[in-house]
Amino acid sequence: MTIPFELPEENRGLSPFTGYTRAHWEAVADGLLGAAWRWATPGGAFLDLPGRPSASGVRSDGLEGYARTFLAAGFRVAGADGKDPHNWLERYAGGLTAGTRTPGRDDAESWPLILDHHVQGQPMVESASVALGLKLTRPWLWDRLDGDVQDRAERWLRGAIDHTPAPNNWYLFPFMVASFLEEVGRGDAATARAVDRALDLMETWYRGDGWYADGDGRAFDHYNGWALHLYPLLHAHLSGDAALSARFGPRLREHLEGFSLMFGGDGAPLHFGRSLTYRFATSAAVGAGAVTGHTPLSPGASRRLISGNLRYFLERGAVTGEGLLSLGWHGTHDATLQPYSGPASPYWASKGFVALLAPEGDPLWTAPEEPSPSEGPDQVRALPAPGLLVQSTRADGIVRLHNHGSDHVRPHEGEVAAQNDAHYGRQAYSTHTGPTSLTNVADNHLSVEVDGVASVRRRLRPLGAGQGPGWGWAASSFRPAFVSGPPMCPGLRVESVTVARGAHELRVHRVVGAPHGSRVSLTGWATQALRSELAGLHGWAGRDLVRAPEGTAYEPWVRVPRLSAPVEGTAVFAALALLGAAGSGEGLDGVVADTRVTGDELTVRWADGFETVVAFGASPTVRCG
Repeated sequence: MTIPFELPEENRGLSPFTGYTRAHWEAVADGLLGAAWRWATPGGAFLDLPGRPSASGVRSDGLEGYARTFLAAGFRVAGADGKDPHNWLERYAGGLTAGTRTPGRDDAESWPLILDHHVQGQPMVESASVALGLKLTRPWLWDRLDGDVQDRAERWLRGAIDHTPAPNNWYLFPFMVASFLEEVGRGDAATARAVDRALDLMETWYRGDGWYADGDGRAFDHYNGWALHLYPLLHAHLSGDAALSARFGPRLREHLEGFSLMFGGDGAPLHFGRSLTYRFATSAAVGAGAVTGHTPLSPGASRRLISGNLRYFLERGAVTGEGLLSLGWHGTHDATLQPYSGPASPYWASKGFVALLAPEGDPLWTAPEEPSPSEGPDQVRALPAPGLLVQSTRADGIVRLHNHGSDHVRPHEGEVAAQNDAHYGRQAYSTHTGPTSLTNVADNHLSVEVDGVASVRRRLRPLGAGQGPGWGWAASSFRPAFVSGPPMCPGLRVESVTVARGAHELRVHRVVGAPHGSRVSLTGWATQALRSELAGLHGWAGRDLVRAPEGTAYEPWVRVPRLSAPVEGTAVFAALALLGAAGSGEGLDGVVADTRVTGDELTVRWADGFETVVAFGASPTVRCG
């Protein structure tokens, strides 16, 4: 698709995979900023972008437009050591002056007050972007403001410190505000408490393998990269805090060991978790690792990832004809959104521009591009801490994520089927497919049907993960939840195991305690453009292809393969799944030579002689060889 602003000529010598250089990143930042500022209020306090309002209302949305684009401007100017050829900072200084003059007043320029998250919380989110923007550009913006404007800005920002965040990554918003205020000599006991509180929570949320839970539950998604790693490490990097860098840097490095594999050969990130309209913010952790040095990736591989990610979205309609980021994935797509998504929400994509903090002569920009991890040999990587299994295949560039640990259900919440979330509840996600809508058949889902009502998958209980040469596995259990009738069936549970090998997925499920007359179904990948197959190996009686006419974020109309069977009491079901390029020669025929079940143990002998044994018991075990 045509991008409505001019980009430099490609440099295929330096960047053989993407053609993009640092100049391309600067041009995209300038293009997005120029388009967004056409919708500014006269004083520049709000950028009232066109589109449906968020649940927080249009005033909050206008502040969001100011704050999130300020991030892009901050990275752009700070990375150029203050050079600001388009005078972005003059505009943001004017907006800060106007917005903080009479906060809370219902007029054309006054910013909304920052209150508790459940009252008027969205401005707290934006305060972090304002604070980080000011921290990045301090010598050229903050230090040149009149003292009374600085005082007003501090009073507004302190609303984030004085009020209660949501119980998740939101605690990093007052943390960033406090970081800035302490840097400019306006710290006190309250700012110190905000910093200590956030850092203490980070320890309780850290689960290992470089992954944080987004709060006290088991929500693992892109917030790891664009929030939970980004804010503390940027604070440490910009403040010169060596102790915090030594604490958080190795965790980012470990995170990138697995996360860097989660980008397809075309640059696409995994379509998984909430807030996906932030798009190329998904590469923020890669950029932050390159900037701070806490990365296992070479500079050329890092640039290949971030530039491939940026180009992926620019070429697929993420930017409208007016130069604005749309609400969606490729183009507009309502099912990708959350109630808090407003017209300016996509501009958290600005976090991807953190890479610009690496100056022009940095190896991130001067080293030749190298292949990304998913462009190397086929890989399977188990991440036991978050309960995830990553599977990549070089031939088609597809990366698949098998989810046995991330559910976005808070510890105090019940497993309410009405809160079913397609972005967490499915068994598998990929860089080339999206989940179907809640009103269509669910893809990649094991459902138990009781009295004609199909179950959903809510709280996950991880049961282990591991890997060997060329293969890996992950397991979990869940209690099927139902929208109507009894929320739960007593004693009913499902234990699930995924074994990934090459492009193939062995999906094994043990259903326990199914009432008389129940049925079970398993679905595969939702796509029309790619090859999606699902073949029963044990226990399945029926096979069909189901339509999902609402499509996905990738395709307007898709089909989903499905297996089905009656079930009562305890039974084991096994299937083989495949997602691959259309027309590829590799299918499921002849892949497995033999399948047998003895008690609670299933053995699969592959056609090449490889054998997989899945044994159910107190906890599933997997043996391969």
